[in-house]
Amino acid sequence: MKVRSLILAALLLSVGSLSAQNNGGISQEMMQQIKKSYSGNAADKALRNAMVNSKIQTLAMNYENATAFNTQFSNRVNSVACTDQKSSGRCWMFTGMNVLRNKAIREHHLPSNFQFSQAYLFFYDQLEKSNLFLQAIIDTRAKSLDDQEVQWLFKNPLSDGGQFTGVANLIDKYGLMPSDAMPETYNTNNTSQISSLVSLKLREYGLELRDMASANANAKKKANAATLEKNLQTRKTEMLGTIYRMLALTFGEPPAQFTWNQRDAKGNIVSTDTYTPMSFYEKFAKQDFSKYYMVMNDPTRPYYKVYEIQYDRHVYDGQNWKYINLPMEEIAPMCIASIKDSTMMYFSCDVAKCLDREKGFSDPNNFDYGSLFGTTFPMDKKQRVSTFASGSSHAMTLCAVDLDKDGKPVKWMVENSWGSNWGHQGFLIMTNDWFNEYMFRVVLEEKYIPAATLELLKQKPTMLPAWDPMFLPEE
Repeated sequence: MKVRSLILAALLLSVGSLSAQNNGGISQEMMQQIKKSYSGNAADKALRNAMVNSKIQTLAMNYENATAFNTQFSNRVNSVACTDQKSSGRCWMFTGMNVLRNKAIREHHLPSNFQFSQAYLFFYDQLEKSNLFLQAIIDTRAKSLDDQEVQWLFKNPLSDGGQFTGVANLIDKYGLMPSDAMPETYNTNNTSQISSLVSLKLREYGLELRDMASANANAKKKANAATLEKNLQTRKTEMLGTIYRMLALTFGEPPAQFTWNQRDAKGNIVSTDTYTPMSFYEKFAKQDFSKYYMVMNDPTRPYYKVYEIQYDRHVYDGQNWKYINLPMEEIAPMCIASIKDSTMMYFSCDVAKCLDREKGFSDPNNFDYGSLFGTTFPMDKKQRVSTFASGSSHAMTLCAVDLDKDGKPVKWMVENSWGSNWGHQGFLIMTNDWFNEYMFRVVLEEKYIPAATLELLKQKPTMLPAWDPMFLPEE
């Protein structure tokens, strides 16, 4: 009996192993073959002893690349005071406002530490995004709850991330004010908790609006349909009143007007006036945002095409984000022309890739993970984007380029919004190789874009879904 049991057990084990292999699982034979990749010899043991007790990035630091870092630039837009977004996802706002700030400082001879109020614009950003969500729920009320668009809305009712179109639409609608007229609060610097609470409230409200619409789904007369629409809009306004109160309690309520002492570059008061946010914007930072265009390098899609991203806006009655997709060799000359003309640019990239945080230096050769693990990591930009291994994650302000004797870019520099104690005095330097691999978007003024490229904007944009992984909000 014991022998039969042993034979039966062996057969079951064999069948189990065969079944695992046939089903794509790891069989015992396969496991033995896999284990051969780690010999456990003296070299492997030395690597293991080092790696189990150390940060992988530290061990992979490429000593031979240390001399690649230098801080000299042939062309640079002057900028000396880096901002700090703290524990928030507002890089897009800091970046867009830093572009305008640099112009305002230069044109109005303001102190170098002058800043616009990020708290002011962020208040209306969160209110407008709340309205965008609620109105989108009303617009999609006839769709089922498991529809992909409706699911995306409930999954993303609110974000503190964004992009340049949001900066433009919000400023055009609400104006600007100096930072001392509405300073930062704990919750503008630390956005996660209030964003979570507002998102929870918005999801609740979204279900309520859908229930209101469902209760009237059988109404066929136009009068009934018009009444329903009016009721939905009335209830939405009430809901936004609650959101407004939540924001006012945590961010402070934006002032309708304020008195401000304008100072010169040396800090001396030159005037004292009362402004509204719009009159302040008109005097110190007025821009024609219709002449700003986003160009992008997305190698997964055809070049020389214009694309638009559904719901990728901050204001319901604003514009979706649109961009021209171009190869890198056509984007770089435009950026160089802008820098040479002392004009900073909104710039976004996959910031964490190959980043030496201590130096504030990015280069594909900073870390040699291949030699450390005895393998290679050969995917190119298109392959990384296609497989979700890379995408734009952070916005910064492009402000410098270093050109060689032939006028070709060697390296670039951006003003970051992580404070002046980070990286190279608050700046990030990147080699041109890194720029080509991990830069995705830049916003340029019309005068720096060739006429032939501007002609592409006459195309009808190809609409892309909001859930496309290439278009997550920058943080």
